[in-house]
Amino acid sequence: MLVSPRARRRVVGTLAVLGTLLGGAAAQIQAAPAAGAATTNRVLFDNAHAETAGNADWIISTSQPDPLGQNSSPSSETSWTGALSSWGVALQKTGNYSLKTLPSGSSITYGTSAATDLSNFDTFVLPEPNTLFTTAEKTAIMNFVSNGGGLFMVSDHTGADRNSDGEDAVEILNDLMTNNSVDSTDPFGFSIDSLSISSDYPSAISDSTNAVLHGSFGTVSKSLIASGTTATLKPADNSNVKGLLYRTGYSGNTGAFFATSTFGSGRVAFWGDSSPIDDGTGQSGNTLYDGWNDTGATNAALALNATEWLSGATDSGGGDDGGGDGTCTAAQLLGNPGFESGATTWTASSGVITTSSSEAARTGSYKAWLDGYGSAHTDTLSQSVTIPSGCTTATLSFYLHIDTAETTTSTAYDKLTVTAGSTTLATYSNLNAASGYVLKSFSLASLAGTTSTITFTGVEGSTLQTSFVIDDTALNVS
Repeated sequence: MLVSPRARRRVVGTLAVLGTLLGGAAAQIQAAPAAGAATTNRVLFDNAHAETAGNADWIISTSQPDPLGQNSSPSSETSWTGALSSWGVALQKTGNYSLKTLPSGSSITYGTSAATDLSNFDTFVLPEPNTLFTTAEKTAIMNFVSNGGGLFMVSDHTGADRNSDGEDAVEILNDLMTNNSVDSTDPFGFSIDSLSISSDYPSAISDSTNAVLHGSFGTVSKSLIASGTTATLKPADNSNVKGLLYRTGYSGNTGAFFATSTFGSGRVAFWGDSSPIDDGTGQSGNTLYDGWNDTGATNAALALNATEWLSGATDSGGGDDGGGDGTCTAAQLLGNPGFESGATTWTASSGVITTSSSEAARTGSYKAWLDGYGSAHTDTLSQSVTIPSGCTTATLSFYLHIDTAETTTSTAYDKLTVTAGSTTLATYSNLNAASGYVLKSFSLASLAGTTSTITFTGVEGSTLQTSFVIDDTALNVS
């Protein structure tokens, strides 16, 4: 399909105006700090989704957003008020954590100037949410994880609808993973089971190197189910998913009570019951259960080690973190690979990442459209990525559609150059124009152990347009 340069300019101009009206939100997202970049691990607990409805009391303190407003030097679980106060106080007492709560009535955001915006934190804890996330909130959560954040999801048994709105934590967390604008195809490699298991003491797997099971807060042997559920693992969808504790009589891909995974550059943890994090203290009138101090389990160590791992303070347990530690876990490393979260993760010229109908995306709504102006112009698209040093296979792939108004069969007037660091992988031109998308792939195995920038540069001549349209990128390592 030939696209008129005039139509192309109109789309670009509109997007540029939108960028101005949005106050540079996309730029803020791209500049968000990576998880673990600060010396202090920053943790945000959610209380914006009915986490205190009914008998639930899943807060670290009634002082929100800052628990230090209740007691600036907490010494015990009663120093702060809430059934998660033991969790919060234990982290606070290490001196290595900064804790905040997203208060009731707030919204989850990523890439804004709000003090509780996810870009200001390393880990986000969802302690049994009881209302559905909005579309914008789901996009914010998924982009936060994809760009290096840690997500801690705590569920409860099916039917635990504490505010009687027709939704429980099982449905809400499954909706997050299957109905979002970033990746709805089992992005974490598991789904939460619709079960109500009355009681059990799930046991930990044998893995002495796992940082969640053997972390600085102690060794994990068992957890607790007091009306909870499990997860079904789907390693074919995400090979980094790993069950760490299993319901009695279960193993492998079924009955996982605690699991970890990765997504993009971030980490994910799942726990099938809120009882293990309940310390039995909270606001007056709530009926609570002290699972935190249950002598038959090691719930405190599990919660604290997992928080440490999610915050990036440790390097092992459920998937490589992308660092150069000599190990390699099979993974796809590019963030926002299909551009479906818009102008996030990638650094791009104005208007390049677009939903314009003048050029069709291969899948979804977004794609990257370089050039197509019919005048002298240069567009760029890039993303920096670290390939772990232990990886022997690293394959960059993308789908490319080239559409041109040039009629020559001998002269390359308009060119697209693809580079990885200082290495030129390929150059395409108007001579390569064809209908539909064509898969391109290149080995980057020689770059293992380094951080390189993948860059697409489109340079257009001064007369007829050539459009270079890219979609469904990937950098798969193993």
